[in-house]
Amino acid sequence: MRRLLHVSDIHFGPPHYEPAAAGVEALVRERRPDLIVVSGDLTQRAKACQFRQARRFLEGLGRPFLAVPGNHDVPMYRFWERLFDRYGAWRRHFSAVLEPYFVDDEMEVVGFNTAFNLTIDNGRFTGSQLAGAGRRFRAGGSRSGHAPVRIAVAHHPLAALPELMGWRTARRSDEALAAFAAAGVDLVLSGHVHVAALGKAPGCARRLWLVHSGTSTSGRGRGAEQGRNSCNWITLDAGPAGRTAQVEQLVWSEDLGLFEVDSVHDCELA
Repeated sequence: MRRLLHVSDIHFGPPHYEPAAAGVEALVRERRPDLIVVSGDLTQRAKACQFRQARRFLEGLGRPFLAVPGNHDVPMYRFWERLFDRYGAWRRHFSAVLEPYFVDDEMEVVGFNTAFNLTIDNGRFTGSQLAGAGRRFRAGGSRSGHAPVRIAVAHHPLAALPELMGWRTARRSDEALAAFAAAGVDLVLSGHVHVAALGKAPGCARRLWLVHSGTSTSGRGRGAEQGRNSCNWITLDAGPAGRTAQVEQLVWSEDLGLFEVDSVHDCELA
């Protein structure tokens, strides 16, 4: 059994909300996840100091973590950097890796960078990412003999789930979902919209669950989560009894000063 904490859009910079960040720290101390996944937008304006703050925060949690860039992790107003050194600040002040990878006997987690577009918001998958998606996931089962739960992480949405309020998906999302299904992916973790959502990918040949986190530590929630913060606690089981995933959607309670369970979803895996 493996336990993941999925946070997103933590936005170090002016909208970062320290009480919710302290709530994440408390949640990690209490539940001790095997991996923390951050699905993009670590910063507000891709500044060196903001990346350093994000790194200190995540390293200070004392657990393994995996993070992919979001559109806010690319400079917006520093046009020269945006054109010619888009990920320079990320690489210099947060991590040399844009598409990280984590694997053990029960799970395989692969990051995909979708923050390519020169537009402010929208993301996309590239042809090389789609062609190589299958190769990034390990062939066959784990050393235990059971197929691990395979998880892809991207910042931008891949399908128009109802909760996402009509937000545009990343370009080539349909192709990405087909590539993930062919690679045996079970879950895709994303963010960007600042709203929590969960559902099956439509039109997929494989049962593929899309799991979104709202903004976990900023004051930029949207829609039903305006003024709120959320994250996901995911419990995976890839044992001999079968492969399952349970997603607890957690919301920040200002009154209680902690993240509390809002809903629980049992996701049957293929």
